[in-house]
Amino acid sequence: MLQVLSNIMDAFGASIVVPFVIFIIAMFLKVKPKRAFQAALNAGIGLTGFNMLIGAYTPIVTPVVNRMVEHTGVNLRILDTGWQATSVVAYSTQVGMIFLGFGLLVQVLLFLLKFTNIFMASDLWNNYSFMLWGSMLYIVTNNLILSIGLMLLANLFTLLFTEVLAKRWSNYYGYPGTTIAAPHDVTQVPYAIVMDWILNKLGANKIKWNPENVQKRLGFLGEPVTLGLVLGLLLGLAGNFMRLSDLAAWGEIASVGIATAAIMAIFPKIAGIFASAFTSITDATKKSAKSSGKGREWYLAINDAAGYGEPATLLTGLLLIPIILILAIALPGNETLPMVDLIAIPYIIQPIIAISKGNIFKSLISGTIILSVNLYIITAVAPIFTEVAKSVGVSIPEGALLIASFVVLGNYFLGSLFLIFLTQNPLFIGLTVVVYVLLFILVKTKKESITDYLERAGELNETEKLDTKQEI
Repeated sequence: MLQVLSNIMDAFGASIVVPFVIFIIAMFLKVKPKRAFQAALNAGIGLTGFNMLIGAYTPIVTPVVNRMVEHTGVNLRILDTGWQATSVVAYSTQVGMIFLGFGLLVQVLLFLLKFTNIFMASDLWNNYSFMLWGSMLYIVTNNLILSIGLMLLANLFTLLFTEVLAKRWSNYYGYPGTTIAAPHDVTQVPYAIVMDWILNKLGANKIKWNPENVQKRLGFLGEPVTLGLVLGLLLGLAGNFMRLSDLAAWGEIASVGIATAAIMAIFPKIAGIFASAFTSITDATKKSAKSSGKGREWYLAINDAAGYGEPATLLTGLLLIPIILILAIALPGNETLPMVDLIAIPYIIQPIIAISKGNIFKSLISGTIILSVNLYIITAVAPIFTEVAKSVGVSIPEGALLIASFVVLGNYFLGSLFLIFLTQNPLFIGLTVVVYVLLFILVKTKKESITDYLERAGELNETEKLDTKQEI
């Protein structure tokens, strides 16, 4: 059964599975078959468009990033081989496959029982994050129950943080009734909320570095397409400054500039098609709520590619690439060389972007701090991941002693949870459960206040103040 499930995911992928789920949900909500089919088709078109766009962009930018890494001349022992390698490992372990089926069942049941308002099963692929941490714990402890417990608790925390983020993400990125639920993304939520509050208190919200304000001040120079071109050219220069006498270098610089501008221009059009897929479900839900007198506000989990090319998200992600490379060299005790996953930064900073409402200045500060923590988490867990990867036949690149994924294995929350479970200390593990229960009670009893706070915090400007009596 588990192998069948894995084979289905391998054969069809998110671009087919998500539309299928949307069609079933739409029909269940009594949407007309024609409209339900169109909604599912638009979802498939949107997801395929995102993947094609990002898939075409990545090979253009990756050589530039790799060259930036080579120019540093630093030989750190842990090489970032990308999230793709971690997903392969996760889907290749028996423990991971056990949770794939078990986790799917749990996610569906929790939604049907109204324990959560997030239908997480629609983003089945991103369960690989849970599967990876559980597999790593199992290879060290040989304790299946403990490993399943870690994956289940990580899933529960992820659902809870997704509930907090859902409305803010949906409103900011413009996808009604949907949210991201990828564990390596949404576990940034507690940090993003606290950091945004601190930065607002320090007055950082008065620095209006978001695409809309930049465009107002700079005119056509501040348009997302132009900003993408400029930032792409600067990134290209940074990766080619040692060979500027070579004509091919200037060709690569120009290519990165145009490719980044293209992302800014094309992504919103694909996003519009994808967003239209959820109109039918949203309308049907509203109709059902109106007829029953009260409705359930729920969110469909979608792939985090949906937010990748949003202007503030992509611009912040690209600006963070050179910053993190410099910090990787400078930070004492770090042994991680970020490389392949640098281009994936826009995936994991989406909670930070959404909560700050696209404030690039605040997001750069928050992103720099949390991604620096990533380096140390990876330094701690890379030996274990490398052992797991070798056990399923992953080859280690020449020149690397250890391998990791910067965006997946660097996750501060799941990494910390893993290290706690690794102690096998019942007291420490019990405390994590207590923390979850307390957070669950807080979110369920104060959810409206929390979501309202996030909406108001996102609207802050120079003259507005949050009512301290209502602060979380």
